[in-house]
Amino acid sequence: MLKPFAITTAFLLASFQLFSQDFASQYKALESAKDTTGQVKLLTAWEATSPKDPELFIAYFNYYIKKSMTEVVSMDPSPKENNTFVVTDTGSGKPVAYLNASVKYNSEVLQKGFEYINRGIALYPTRLDMRFGNIYMLGQAENYPEFTKEIITIIDFDNKINHEWLWKQGEPLEDAKDFFLGSLQDYINTIYETENDNLLPLMRQISEAVIRYYPDHLESLSNIAITYLIAEEYEKALPFLLHAERASPQDIIVLNNIAEAYKRLGDKVNAKAYFEKIIRYGNKDEAREAKQSIKSL
Repeated sequence: MLKPFAITTAFLLASFQLFSQDFASQYKALESAKDTTGQVKLLTAWEATSPKDPELFIAYFNYYIKKSMTEVVSMDPSPKENNTFVVTDTGSGKPVAYLNASVKYNSEVLQKGFEYINRGIALYPTRLDMRFGNIYMLGQAENYPEFTKEIITIIDFDNKINHEWLWKQGEPLEDAKDFFLGSLQDYINTIYETENDNLLPLMRQISEAVIRYYPDHLESLSNIAITYLIAEEYEKALPFLLHAERASPQDIIVLNNIAEAYKRLGDKVNAKAYFEKIIRYGNKDEAREAKQSIKSL
């Protein structure tokens, strides 16, 4: 008597997946058509039919992100990124200003999107695409403390689940460990590229969380060292750089940073020794620059 029930259950599960895929495809079509009224109607029906569908939370997140966005044009003395129009002097033809396009976010509207994606993450904690989407938007919104907090949270969770992440449509993520660590470096760069020295401690916190589980992780050791180098705390940078060298003895960037740290500390002997390592392991251009650096000591 149990077999018919099992068949019915399997049919219902298959039907749920079809409903989910159908709603998702319809939403993408409405999104492409920029039909916001249709999107709201579809999302309401979708939520009534499948309130715990993981793709529903992602769709709501995307809806509120786009709703929160406003393009702003400013006139600046220098170009920013790629969204730039050059204003030239009619006489000389030289650039005199740049019209830069940027995106601003309505924080109240965007918060609704965060609420939906966080509900999805709570129900599906191994969906890395949800977590990365959440982190990416925290960065875009320049909420760097929360951005950092969420990254450290997933670093700890990654260790707990042994890199067994799911990706879009709930598919297992291949090469999850390498993909995960590589993505973390992208997020570190998000902070670094702000050129805001006040954010360097956040960059350091993320890297310190990584080396809790991967003590020889070259990029994280270098990241921590760079935060100290920028702050001109060369003595604090050196232990991390020397550890990085042990992990990768011929890494030219690491060797150059060690040489520069010693140089700025006034330790000419060690600075010369590391520039000589660059000459030994580097290419022709790197070797030539290292020779020039030795001459300047």
